[in-house]
Amino acid sequence: MNKKLAAALSGGAVLVLTLSGCSDDSDNKVNDWAKKVCDQVQPQLQKIANANAAIQQQTADNSKPADVQKTDSAAFQQISQAYKALGSAVQSAGAPPVDGGETTQKEAVKELNASSVAYANLKTKVDALDTKDQAKFADGLKGIADELNKISTNGDQALKKLQSGEVGSAMAKQKGCQKPTASAPPASAPSAESGSPSKSASPSASASEKV
Repeated sequence: MNKKLAAALSGGAVLVLTLSGCSDDSDNKVNDWAKKVCDQVQPQLQKIANANAAIQQQTADNSKPADVQKTDSAAFQQISQAYKALGSAVQSAGAPPVDGGETTQKEAVKELNASSVAYANLKTKVDALDTKDQAKFADGLKGIADELNKISTNGDQALKKLQSGEVGSAMAKQKGCQKPTASAPPASAPSAESGSPSKSASPSASASEKV
C-alpha cells in the first residue's frame, strides 16, 4: 500500500544532488559562494536521505497502517524542515557572483520554501488518514503519492538553473553538495524489532535522489 508513495518519493525534487561534473574554470568568488552554501546543505541532504529511507522501509504489504502513518508523518516533517533550512542556506549565502545571480537565488529560495510548505501539508494529510479502515487508508496514501508526483514535476526549474553553468560547476566540486548515503531511520520511525518490516513509509528515497 505504501509502495506508490515510496515510488513517488524517489522522483521528488531536491537541491543539488543532481550535481556530478567537475570543472576547474570557476573563479574563486564563485567557489567561495558554493562552499558557503554546500557546507550548510549537507546536513539537510542527510536528513532527507534518512527520511526517504524510513519510508522505503515501511512499504511491506504487511505493514500496519498505524506504523506507516507514524513513519510517513515523521519523514514528511523532517523533509519539510530540511527544505526550509536549504532555503535559508541559499538565502544567507547571498546572490552567486554571476550574471543574473540575484534573480536565480531568489527563485531558488522561493522553490525551496514552497517545497517545505508542500511537505508540511502532506504531513497534515497523512496524520488525518483513517488507519482503522485499510482500504480507505490505502486510497488516502494513493492521493498523497499523486500529490508527491506533482511536487516533483512542478517545482525545480529555479533549482536546475542554480545548478547550471559556473555556479553548478563550483557546487559540484564541494563535498557538502554530494549525495549522502542514508543512515539509520529517524528515531520516530517504528523500530525493526517491532516485527513489522519498515519498508514503505519514507519519502526520502525520492527526495534525496534529486537534491
